[in-house]
Amino acid sequence: MRYEPAMTKNRTPRSGAPKRPGRPAGAKGAGAPDAKRRPERQDGRDAARDPAKSEAGRERRFASKRPEPSQRSQASDRSEAPHRSESFERSGSRTDAARHAADAAPAPRLSTEELGREGRRDRAAVEWPIGERPSFRAPVILTVEPGADYALLDSGDGEKLERYGSLIIRRPENQAIWPRRAGADWEGADAVFTGDTDEEGTGRWRFPKDTLGETWPMRQDGMPYLGRFTSFRHVGVFPEQAVHWRFMTDLVEKAGRPVRVLNLFGYTGLASLLAARAGAEVTHVDASKRAIGWARENAELAGLADKPIRWICEDAVRYAEREVKRGTRYDIVLLDPPKFGRGPKGEVWQIFEDLPYLLMLMRQLLSADPLALVLTAYSIRSSFYSLAALMGEQCRGLGGAIESGELVIREAGEDARLLSTSLFSRWVSA
Repeated sequence: MRYEPAMTKNRTPRSGAPKRPGRPAGAKGAGAPDAKRRPERQDGRDAARDPAKSEAGRERRFASKRPEPSQRSQASDRSEAPHRSESFERSGSRTDAARHAADAAPAPRLSTEELGREGRRDRAAVEWPIGERPSFRAPVILTVEPGADYALLDSGDGEKLERYGSLIIRRPENQAIWPRRAGADWEGADAVFTGDTDEEGTGRWRFPKDTLGETWPMRQDGMPYLGRFTSFRHVGVFPEQAVHWRFMTDLVEKAGRPVRVLNLFGYTGLASLLAARAGAEVTHVDASKRAIGWARENAELAGLADKPIRWICEDAVRYAEREVKRGTRYDIVLLDPPKFGRGPKGEVWQIFEDLPYLLMLMRQLLSADPLALVLTAYSIRSSFYSLAALMGEQCRGLGGAIESGELVIREAGEDARLLSTSLFSRWVSA
């Protein structure tokens, strides 16, 4: 049996068929659309039978919900697209309230990958200098030895036992896949990190002896600063970086001229403070307001608050782009980027996608007589050879040498092992 759709308000019942009580003939229910709107519903059914019409309707319905990137960024594209209300007026089944609800619907949330691509969309292409590559020295293993300020007492079974000043600290270390040495007093630690063992995993500190405050006094090459317990198992300092700090301060002291240093991803400021103490003019950049505050606190404690240090809370890439436009130049550049990070305005940093572009900017920021460009990388699936190859391409024509390898820490005591912490690659002028 075939049923034809109702086209008029007063449809005559089939012969002998009784009317339903309480419902007018031809009505589907209370509030049913009147005859003036019925043909538009019929048009919709015809469109469903016609693939061309159906596809066009689908395009109109979704045009306002998922604009193409060009529509979001260019007014000319928006003006050429169909007006929002145009698609709704052709469907009589939508009410005014439905129109307003659709207009007010939030835009789809972008994934981290999509946000990163959006941020890179308007960037210039990476430029590669021409000329001879610097000479290559690898592998270079830079080792931090145990000392009065810091010592790695033992490591193994996924943890490390360290002494920072007078405090013994125990925390996770994924690189320590060997057994602990016999005789180390792991149970005598003053602070123990418990929680996620991932490099950036959160957790809390447990104090088996006395409850400790957030900070405690430390020293680096005679300069006081504050160690700090954080929820990400870090303590406000990366002791393996000491080999870079001594290398940098030695360059500043022997330069015999004013030296300008740019410290990107500067964290709590130890590199910046040591450079300023050696006589350099320093620009310290970090995307975290909290880290900038800690760095300023360390400057006050070290008696270096009056030194020429500019504290900049900004996304590293954005700041470098502006410095290039301003024509600013630096003699030493330090880069210690994370694997992943976010800027203060939601900028996304992903090391494999963004590092080549940032290194291009660093090359453009080097002075006419530069001294060094130092890069450190943590927790990435890469090799120091990869970093060296990238550094070598961006340093073509500079002369000097590329040194690349690992930063390691030697355990204290006999039968000591080396704990690898990070990769590095640095260009040096001589």
